[in-house]
Amino acid sequence: MKTLVIVIVVVVVLAIIALLVLPRVRGRATERNRIAAQEHLREADERTARAASAQAAAEEQAARARRERADAELRAADSERDAEQRLAEAERERIEAQRLQERAGTLDPTLHDDTALRDDTALRDGGEGFDAPR
Repeated sequence: MKTLVIVIVVVVVLAIIALLVLPRVRGRATERNRIAAQEHLREADERTARAASAQAAAEEQAARARRERADAELRAADSERDAEQRLAEAERERIEAQRLQERAGTLDPTLHDDTALRDDTALRDGGEGFDAPR
């Protein structure tokens, strides 16, 4: 019976110790969890800021690429328009030259057109006859 009383006293003392220590252990675990949660939130905030910065940089790069493409298309369109104007001007000049040749032939049928002869020769020679001496 004495051993039973000793066992009961030991169990009661252990229960009292457990009741006193258990809240502290739980408190420490709760504190560790709270600190870990704060650390996770801090890291999440940092990653969110980095992601927002990277997204802004990517959007800016895409906008810059779109602007450059639009500028290039505008330059190409301007160049095409200039080329078409030059072609139209060249055609107008050719038509005027032909009109003047016809008029010259009408005014003086005995006049020979050396320019037309040189142009015909140049076309046959592959463009080399323009500056060739006569």
